[in-house]
Amino acid sequence: MSEDPRQEAERYRLDRRLREAGLEPEPEPEAPARGSTAAERAAFVETSIQQAIRRGEFDDLPGAGKPLPDLGSSHDPNWWIRRKIETEQLSGLGPPALTLRVEYAERAERMDAIAREPDVREALEDFNHRVIEARRQLQGGPPVVTPTVDVDAEIAAWRERRHAREAAAAVEAPAPRRRWFRRR
Repeated sequence: MSEDPRQEAERYRLDRRLREAGLEPEPEPEAPARGSTAAERAAFVETSIQQAIRRGEFDDLPGAGKPLPDLGSSHDPNWWIRRKIETEQLSGLGPPALTLRVEYAERAERMDAIAREPDVREALEDFNHRVIEARRQLQGGPPVVTPTVDVDAEIAAWRERRHAREAAAAVEAPAPRRRWFRRR
């Protein structure tokens, strides 16, 4: 089989005319089967890319014509991991020292999302347990400087924030409307 597409197209037209005339086209000699080389695969890929460019399949890609962000700041072999974490907004990844610091800073918001006091107590005790375990582990990385929390004080603060939210919600709640069938 030849590599020239024009010859292939002409051979196809000739075979079609012979079939329409009721004649059988002559069989092509079979080339021995062989594996493709790395150079042939690279040429095929490059040809496919060039054809896609000519068809315009790469014209409307996001970021086309824009410089690559953070290019040339410093060499970081894990740049793609950091970018994926930022774009996907993944949390909970990294050494325990850093994740515990973030969790400690966001503890009020995390506790406010919990509705029951026993669940708040359990979450705070779990946090303290993880801080202590992280201090015991000597696995390298930044040191664990996150303090443990006073469970009773945090629960009292959680109660105060909860009562303040409930009071604010009661003030903002409009008076219930009377139904038309109850007016008399």
